[in-house]
Amino acid sequence: MKSKFNFVILFLSYTLLFFILSRASIYGVIFPFAYSMFFALAWVNQKVWLLIPSYIIGAIANNYHFEGIISCLVTIFMLALPYYIHLVAKKPMKKWELFIYAGLSQVAYLIFNILGGENPIYYIGTILLGLLFLFISISIFEPLIIRGMRYKLTTSELVCGAIVLMGISDGLSTCDIYGFSLLKLVVSFLILSISYTSNISYTILFSSIMGLGTLLRTNNPIFIAPFMIWTLAIIIFRMRNRIFPAIAMIASEMLIVYYFELYYSNSVITFIPVIVSALIFIIIPTKIYDEISVLLSNNNERLAMKNIVNKNREFLYRRLNNLSEVFYDMNQVFRKLIKRNMNEEEVKDMLYEEIKASVCNGCPEQKHCHRTFNDDTKRIFKELITIAFERGRITLLDLPSYLSSRCGKANYLISEINTLTKQYKSYSQLVGNVDTSKLLISDQLSGISGIMKSLASEVDSNISFDNVRENKLIEELASNNIICADAVVYEQDARTTMTSVIVREEDVNKLKLQQVVSKICGNKMTIFETYPTVKAGLINVNLKTAPMYDCLFGLASQPKSGNNVSGDCHSIERLDGEKFMFAICDGMGSGKEAGEKSETAINLVEGFYKAGFENEIILSSVNKLLNLESDDIFSTIDICVIDLKNGIADFVKMGSASSFIRSQDECKIIECEALPIGVLQDISPMTKKIVLKDKDFIILCSDGITDTFGSDQEMKDFILTIKTANPQEFADKILEKALANNNGYAVDDMTCLVVKIF
Repeated sequence: MKSKFNFVILFLSYTLLFFILSRASIYGVIFPFAYSMFFALAWVNQKVWLLIPSYIIGAIANNYHFEGIISCLVTIFMLALPYYIHLVAKKPMKKWELFIYAGLSQVAYLIFNILGGENPIYYIGTILLGLLFLFISISIFEPLIIRGMRYKLTTSELVCGAIVLMGISDGLSTCDIYGFSLLKLVVSFLILSISYTSNISYTILFSSIMGLGTLLRTNNPIFIAPFMIWTLAIIIFRMRNRIFPAIAMIASEMLIVYYFELYYSNSVITFIPVIVSALIFIIIPTKIYDEISVLLSNNNERLAMKNIVNKNREFLYRRLNNLSEVFYDMNQVFRKLIKRNMNEEEVKDMLYEEIKASVCNGCPEQKHCHRTFNDDTKRIFKELITIAFERGRITLLDLPSYLSSRCGKANYLISEINTLTKQYKSYSQLVGNVDTSKLLISDQLSGISGIMKSLASEVDSNISFDNVRENKLIEELASNNIICADAVVYEQDARTTMTSVIVREEDVNKLKLQQVVSKICGNKMTIFETYPTVKAGLINVNLKTAPMYDCLFGLASQPKSGNNVSGDCHSIERLDGEKFMFAICDGMGSGKEAGEKSETAINLVEGFYKAGFENEIILSSVNKLLNLESDDIFSTIDICVIDLKNGIADFVKMGSASSFIRSQDECKIIECEALPIGVLQDISPMTKKIVLKDKDFIILCSDGITDTFGSDQEMKDFILTIKTANPQEFADKILEKALANNNGYAVDDMTCLVVKIF
């Protein structure tokens, strides 16, 4: 039932609109408005089966002569027939086709007037100006229907809307019923409503446009002054109580009629339209005006949204700072819980006392051994303990001859030393693992504290939104046939501009989108994220300042001959921001087992880097985790993290083969002296920072490749001979040369990763 009622309202609205525009003209001889509005509404997907009867009634009610009826039917035919053909053929109508159909629809109108002896210039003008008005109508209706009323119109769209209003004002100016002006009724009501629901500038603009519209037909500014006087009176008494502006407008109309005498007639019926519109304005419920006010207050909503964003950033900054302090304090607590193992001398002294108490207690020679020869006995016991630690156990042959000949508990002494040293080694390993676990947790807490501190610093300042560029961006995109529902432009930092635009799905991949955004923002912008909005058909596109550099990479690898699985593992990951991580991990050995070891290490490294941990914490934590394994896991790690914003590369190497940086005419060697990861609990990775240049190549290789060359210098000389701009070809040539060095046989797993900066 509600749907039927809506269709009835639409039908009546269209009929009234076409009746008004059929009467609108320029100088009373050119009538371009009605038929162009008819085609424009059909183009923006309004119900054709409603438009056709509405147009017939509206147009024929204004001109019911034979020529008028035939002209109206031809206009209907030139829309209905192509519409049906395109519908059956399932082929969308092009805009240029619509303009052709619209122009042809006025052929009957043109012929009738030429046969009647009228000047054809006026009727050709009707067709041409009608096509122009069709373009203008489409330009305002397309964004309103696609984006909705909640989004800001561009300047060009506002101009098109103003021209449509002027056409309606032109038609209304001819609609007088025995002196009762429909123009005054409509305009006075709308001026009251706009002033109540929107700002003063919109009220003045609307009254000016409607006044200018009356000039089109009569070239007489009779209504401009009254409309402006109404607006002035309403603005002065503008307040929440609607009675005062309504009374002010009625009073100003009485002054216009009886004092200024601006109208041709000063009868009572002259100001009745204003009284009626004032009463309607007062009677309409406040709730309706509140809804309209919300609809027109989009800018204020966006300002509130931006204030909320900055307020939330301030709140997030405080929370992150507090969390950072909590994790830092937890880190300190865990470090205090670590029980360090005793040093070597302390262990020997402790075990010496244990052995003396258990073996020598009650022995008749105790006083002789531990008083007369105390220093010698203590030295001998410690030497035996040292041998037991180094070899795992001692035997009778390790005892000095004078001790074995004099001591009656030699066998017991040997057994006790072996037992105690074995027990202490197990205990020491257990304590070491517990301490390593505590230190690992401590490192992670410290890393999390640092990450939160870094995040807090990123949100420590308010975002500066740029309303001027936002408006320019929407207008510029619209002029390039990209409908932008909304846009946000702000500075993330001194070097990065961020832009978020909401566009139609079909506009996302248009090259003009990035070009226009780059032009408005003043630097090259690149798309880094797209996702759908809550409104179907609209996509949110996020762009930011493109980094100074970009990179390409190539990978070439070969497992050890006889193996199907390589023990090498590589990683190519885009990190947060504009950073890329390239890494090669070589597990000790070859084949499946080595591959699993290297994959374990590289996965840990990847995860830590993505989370934002620092190099030292990452490798220290990975090393401790691998040390906790029951089996020895040794892996070399070769990492290069490139910041594309400034072209700086951070090299982090653990036991890996040398890396190379090939420039236009030179090649640098990045050597590594650090042990592989997992060898010792405490490690110190080799780190180096290099400033890259345009067209530099970075070469990372596993030792399966570098070992085939006689030296790093020999490999460097070969790299300088490679003449290609393609990083994949570069990597392939290095692998081919490495295999050729061993007559095509891979004695170890081979991996080569080449990155080109440009």
